[in-house]
Amino acid sequence: MPSLEGRTALVTGASQGIGRACALALASAGARVALAARNEAKLAEVAAEIAASGGTAQAFAIDIASEDSIKAGAKAAIGQFGSIQILVNNAGITKDGLMLRIKRADWDAVLSTNLTGTFLLTQAMLSPMLKTRWGRIINITSVVGETGQAGQANYAASKAGLIGLTKSLARELASRGITANAVAPGYIETAMTAVLDEKQREAMLTQIPLARAGTDQDVANAVRFLASDEAAYITGHVLDVNGGMYMG
Repeated sequence: MPSLEGRTALVTGASQGIGRACALALASAGARVALAARNEAKLAEVAAEIAASGGTAQAFAIDIASEDSIKAGAKAAIGQFGSIQILVNNAGITKDGLMLRIKRADWDAVLSTNLTGTFLLTQAMLSPMLKTRWGRIINITSVVGETGQAGQANYAASKAGLIGLTKSLARELASRGITANAVAPGYIETAMTAVLDEKQREAMLTQIPLARAGTDQDVANAVRFLASDEAAYITGHVLDVNGGMYMG
């Protein structure tokens, strides 16, 4: 396992699912972890879980849909830990609907949280990385950001936007020792996919060569690798964690 001793990471959406798994994986590699989400009670549980394993974690209530909350949370996290070297932008929402029926409010909510929130938090976290000339920015996108998906125009657009943002950051920040990469999960068993019925699940599995759903740990393993020195020569890359569902 690559070591992240001496590093500090901030993970958004860390209260459950992929975000929680990423926080635990980074902590297990030795990183101190700033846990960000809206649900403070769940964040406290994750922090306690990390502490029980001998790690260090602190919870920060951040609403990624709110610029004021992002700025306040970023300031608090940097104040607590001194600097953040690893940023995992994982928080995201869905508000699905066919194109003809998507309400403007649902379009704005998904883009604001999934894309604009990532932009604002990354911007708020850049100064410490630039000063130390070392950083890892890891954006959690999605297979649908690469393939599109009927009924998810807003979500797919937000996740495709994250890929463009990632590649632009990679070019802009490379000279300062900061890498920017994206992880694109496919069908992962999380609370977000738990709403699918059995017929939908079976249809999804037929599209996956490895013939199984992914786990949040599968995604967390990829994030931990990209956060490490072992991935120092990787930037601007989209790492597909999808069982072969999409081969770009």
